[in-house]
Amino acid sequence: MTNDKTQPQDDPAVAAELKGVPEDMLEGGDETALGELDKLQAQLETAQQDVLYARAETQNVRRRLEKDISDARTYAATGFARDILSVADNLSRALDSVPAELREDEKLKSLIAGIEATAREIDKVFGAHGISRIAAKGLPLDPNQHQAMMEVPSAEVEPGTVVQELQAGYMIRDRLLRPAMVAVAKKPD
Repeated sequence: MTNDKTQPQDDPAVAAELKGVPEDMLEGGDETALGELDKLQAQLETAQQDVLYARAETQNVRRRLEKDISDARTYAATGFARDILSVADNLSRALDSVPAELREDEKLKSLIAGIEATAREIDKVFGAHGISRIAAKGLPLDPNQHQAMMEVPSAEVEPGTVVQELQAGYMIRDRLLRPAMVAVAKKPD
């Protein structure tokens, strides 16, 4: 506590704050000098607040930029992966179209084995890049992963259950690459 005769600069904390303030402004109780001091302190507080806001904004921009860079690295292959899905679909269709009796034909066994090996290699590459097939058949319709193309009357499964997969769907890590096109059960008429 200060008494009436103590100068403000006698207190070490106050003296540190008033360092650089002209001596004549501190003595004599000049109201203009005190008004000036209050104005300077208000400006200082405003400047400190502005610096805090600027730091926070800079930190937010840095975080957003780091997330954008991370997303760019993680999902850079999205366009290419969508294009390659048609190749995987065609290989799958080729294998599905070969009848069982032709699979036993000695002339075609090596061709079919080559197509199967290529399909396995594509699946392996997909797995290495975080591309996974969406499960569909037998599951309830999920509008976030499945696209219902038609309804099929069925008494064997609950309405809204996927009964047929028309085209496989894929995810790239946690994002949808392509929805699975499916047929969904409905109540029989």
